[in-house]
Amino acid sequence: MPKELFTATVESVGRLKMKCSSRDFTFHIDEPESLGGTDEAMSPIEALLSAFGACQCIVAKSFARKHKIKLNDIQVKVEGELDTDGFMGKNKNAKLGFSKITSKFYIDADNTEQEIRDFIAFVENHCPVLDTIVNTPEIVTEVYPGK
Repeated sequence: MPKELFTATVESVGRLKMKCSSRDFTFHIDEPESLGGTDEAMSPIEALLSAFGACQCIVAKSFARKHKIKLNDIQVKVEGELDTDGFMGKNKNAKLGFSKITSKFYIDADNTEQEIRDFIAFVENHCPVLDTIVNTPEIVTEVYPGK
């Protein structure tokens, strides 16, 4: 299958509040007041955790039948440990991003525990967001004059 290009546009709509758009969909990102935002939306790191969990759920629901998993319901709670002193510039030795991310799968399925564990291993091996986090892509930055 050929490579497909996905795009998103982010524009400032307030102090730290951003409007995120892709295709015909829009949502906002902000920071909590404790980090200088207005707490009107998820922070970027919360959105990353949400995207990761959503991707895992989508992979699970997309492939359950093929793997003979009788999936009644799925929920993933994703936790990320972050030392905010890193990006706030208070500790130059602190990691800027997450030091640990934990996915907690809550599965209601008519299968054995081992079948479910094997299936979740498949999900983790086929989640594009997880792959992007673990195997960092080439990052290219281009700068253009404003509108």
